Amino acid sequence: MTDLPPFYSLRLADDIALQLGLLTQLLAASSEREAAHVLSRVLDYDEGLLGRVTELVATGSRFAQDRSQRGVLPPEVWLALGRAANELNTVGADLSEHTGTIKQLTEPAATPPSQATRPAGSAMVVRRHR
Repeated sequence: MTDLPPFYSLRLADDIALQLGLLTQLLAASSEREAAHVLSRVLDYDEGLLGRVTELVATGSRFAQDRSQRGVLPPEVWLALGRAANELNTVGADLSEHTGTIKQLTEPAATPPSQATRPAGSAMVVRRHR
């Protein structure tokens, strides 16, 4: 990677952030099937976006660990990045249980929609507090 122009990584990070904003807008406007395709790819923990972001934060944590041990960064920075990587990993594991269900929405329905039993919506959403 020594052939890359200086600060290429900064431009890449900005471009990725911009692309994520665009993806968010497209997801909001997508059909159910297209949104399911996008979400199943994003949430694929091995190859998807969430797993890659988790790897990125974990790499940042190792960077901060090294700098913290040398006295360049306060240990709180390392601990915060490590905690964030662990939380992302936990969230990724929790969501990976549901990616199969989301992926089912990408497949053509076996029965016509008028005969299919649709899951009932729930008025209650349970949130985990950590």
